[in-house]
Amino acid sequence: MRRALVVGLDDYPFSQLSGCVADANRIADILSNDYDGSPNFSCQRILSPPTTVTRAMMREGTERLFRDDPEVALFYFSGHGTVNNLGGYLVTPDAEAYDQGVAMQDILIFANNSAAREVIIILDCCHSGALGQIPVIDNKLVVIREGVSILTASRDSQAAVEIGGEGLFTSLVCDALEGGAADLVGDVTIASIYTYADQALGPWDQRPLYKSHVSKLIKIRRSEPAIEPNILRLLPSIFKSPDEEITLDPSYEPKVDPHHPQHEETFGYLQQYRNAGLLNTIGADSLYEAAINSKTCILTPKGQFYWRVASSNQI
Repeated sequence: MRRALVVGLDDYPFSQLSGCVADANRIADILSNDYDGSPNFSCQRILSPPTTVTRAMMREGTERLFRDDPEVALFYFSGHGTVNNLGGYLVTPDAEAYDQGVAMQDILIFANNSAAREVIIILDCCHSGALGQIPVIDNKLVVIREGVSILTASRDSQAAVEIGGEGLFTSLVCDALEGGAADLVGDVTIASIYTYADQALGPWDQRPLYKSHVSKLIKIRRSEPAIEPNILRLLPSIFKSPDEEITLDPSYEPKVDPHHPQHEETFGYLQQYRNAGLLNTIGADSLYEAAINSKTCILTPKGQFYWRVASSNQI
């Protein structure tokens, strides 16, 4: 069971926003299904407008998200954020002095106390980096339990930028989920989303923060793979070792007589490996030239990595 609570708040009486509801709807639509339409997260949305969202509604929704023992619980927030000497807050439309909204520390307490095997928290708001770094009353630092990952749009001292009616950070997260941060088989993780956003933002931009305590990265969404997993699994049967050089000859090229069906089938796989950056030719600029001129091909470092992953039956 994978479930997500997606919150987007535009309708603030004191400082109206314009892109948070659209951001929340976009990310919920993407999370709901993998690229092939298969179900992914069951998403519940809290949006203002059309709903009048209160602190109590936010707390109740968060408590329900982390209730029981879901496989993955994901919390996303887009709206105003603020920070004071007590910590950071996700601001709700009914905010008032000394009670700005839901404390970021409360979100983390819900996450830490949850029986969910994996928890993912994504915040697109100003000062969102305050989550996870505020000391509690007894002067012990807040601890992120194993299985919890946090991705925020900015440091605790920074604003989160909105451009063209959408949050810059959420736009990057959505692009990452749709394939920008995918590995060869299409899997997107919270770490790869952070890497994608980090590389897209310059040193003078808002800086995303990534905090995590996990022993294994889980797939958040599967986008279209660059190469089918069943083709990757064949690597150890084609290359007997990760550093083996395969010498080609004209029998591998389907357009050349005489035909050799087994070599031609292997050549088709080699072309897919080359297109995915897993293979290089030696002494030739293309696989066609390597086959015609009996040159060799070898796995790239990336190809050697996937050879080892395939050999250990992890694909």
